[in-house]
Amino acid sequence: MARKTAFITGITGQDGSYLADFLLDQGYRVCGMVRRSSTENFQRIEHIRSRIELYQADLLDQTSLAQVLSQVHPDEVYNLAAMSFVPTSWQQPVLTAEYTALGVTRLLDALRAVCPHARFYQASSSEMFGKVQQTPQSEDTPFYPRSPYGVAKVYGHYITVNYRESYGLFACSGVLFNHESPRRGLEFVTRKISHGVAKIRLGLAHELRLGNLQAKRDWGFAGDYVRAMWLMLQQEKPDDYVIGTGETHSVEEYVQLAFDHVGLDWRKYVVIDPQFYRPAEVDLLLADAGKAKRQLGWQPKVSFPDLTAMMVEADLAALGGQRLASLAA
Repeated sequence: MARKTAFITGITGQDGSYLADFLLDQGYRVCGMVRRSSTENFQRIEHIRSRIELYQADLLDQTSLAQVLSQVHPDEVYNLAAMSFVPTSWQQPVLTAEYTALGVTRLLDALRAVCPHARFYQASSSEMFGKVQQTPQSEDTPFYPRSPYGVAKVYGHYITVNYRESYGLFACSGVLFNHESPRRGLEFVTRKISHGVAKIRLGLAHELRLGNLQAKRDWGFAGDYVRAMWLMLQQEKPDDYVIGTGETHSVEEYVQLAFDHVGLDWRKYVVIDPQFYRPAEVDLLLADAGKAKRQLGWQPKVSFPDLTAMMVEADLAALGGQRLASLAA
């Protein structure tokens, strides 16, 4: 039986790299899309560079998307590329819309023209719920986005539904709640905290400046969530699924666990800085992933405390190695 080919946009990001790892383990031929840039940022996929194929294309350029799809001939397409940092979406709302909203349409239309039988996954987001209309949030919860990013994700979600219903594409959306890992960007609060805690523990910093410690999220491990993406495309019929742990934790809880892991009292190091507050905060985000558990057989494996410890340990190892290298220089 011929092995399947998967095409991943955003392969150099957190989710893309974990998905590439997972699909390689499943025996897939893995192809990824990268934008042409004067600098390469392949750090998250460096360990698998020799096992994957990379192609240049851009979500702003539909012609390039059609060309790369015709080259790759994918069985499955995972659209993980987006302008994904929520605070930046207020600073660049139009660019956010171009990539995170219209980019989905360009990719779907290229898919429809070039390889309509390929199965498609769209990365939707719990940020679409925003000012939540019910708790917990399921596939039936109305959307009320509270950021340009959330608004763009709602567009991407509904255009995926539209192309599925209008053209018969096998197109699914995963409404993923917050998912973290050691590969998370430093601009995200969980990684900012784990990195900051590691720096303080190693004597490289003396404080950690944060915004709203009472903000609550449903946090899981990115490696668990990419498995859910794959499971969606293995079903008989395309559908949309909420993916999350069903547990909610505050930023303060994460801070406390991270500092406890290195034996420090967080109150001595954390400084509340108003510049890190959002213009409009989302309410309590809490996933009802019952449908995914029933129909996909999906369950998260990594607990919140274990995720926190994993991220702190990874940053301690990385920063400790850098420190030793600088001392030896």
